[in-house]
Amino acid sequence: MGLVTTVVLPLALAFIMFSLGLGLTWQDFARVAKQPKDFIVGLISQVILLPAVGFALIVVWPALPPEIALGVMIISAAPGGVTSNILTSFAKGDVALSISLTAIISLLCVVTIPLIVVFSHAHIFGEAAKGDISVTETAIKVFFIVTIPVLIGLAVRHFAKGFAARFDVTAEKISTVLFALVLSGAIFQERDNIIAFYADAGLITLALNVIMLFLAWWLGVMFGSGRRQRITISIECGLQNGTLAIAVATLLFGGGTAVIPAATYSLTMFATALIFIYFLRRAALPETS
Repeated sequence: MGLVTTVVLPLALAFIMFSLGLGLTWQDFARVAKQPKDFIVGLISQVILLPAVGFALIVVWPALPPEIALGVMIISAAPGGVTSNILTSFAKGDVALSISLTAIISLLCVVTIPLIVVFSHAHIFGEAAKGDISVTETAIKVFFIVTIPVLIGLAVRHFAKGFAARFDVTAEKISTVLFALVLSGAIFQERDNIIAFYADAGLITLALNVIMLFLAWWLGVMFGSGRRQRITISIECGLQNGTLAIAVATLLFGGGTAVIPAATYSLTMFATALIFIYFLRRAALPETS
């Protein structure tokens, strides 16, 4: 798979997750107990509803290549991205809830990603999938590139508050650059086929993204979440950790076509989120005579 795939990509993802942990405090986890209803709505939306919608789409979507279907399930299993916290603030949502959801679901993904990806792989490829990957093997890889860096970031924030406060903003900027490089690298690797792949994966990832933005909002309405909390839950479900999805597709399946849905979703989600936020902010403006 080469040096970039085996070394650079995992290190880039590990730093991004370290940056996430560096911005967290233990209070971000304790806060869940203070507003459990909104957190549970967000958790159900992202961990259960999002993969379920992704699975429904790959089942009903006509003539979908199996590798693209697998990639759709990988991005469906990914936790929210760190940029969701920034856009939640811009949308005037509940930033504290956004941070809590991002933090805890990022830690839970050591369990959820292996279960969802292994099940999806077996369903999509049938008998040919037997013995290819295991839940345990996948969980171990996710643990090392996601959970450990987040925990290290948390520990640094706790034991070296001064350094963490100084380095936090720089770490976020580096993470943004690394995300852009990983996404650009995935697209560049498949540059000769990108138009065809976007034709295969563009519409289904757009559908997944838009459906989840509105389903998460509706679920918040159904359970009586406030407007700021509904904004947060929708954005958390719309902005996925594309770097993690690309890393999972690359480390487990050698990249290739399985990476494309993560790339198209990552390119699409910012546009749809900004449009979504524009209408939210416009609806919140007081009427003038």
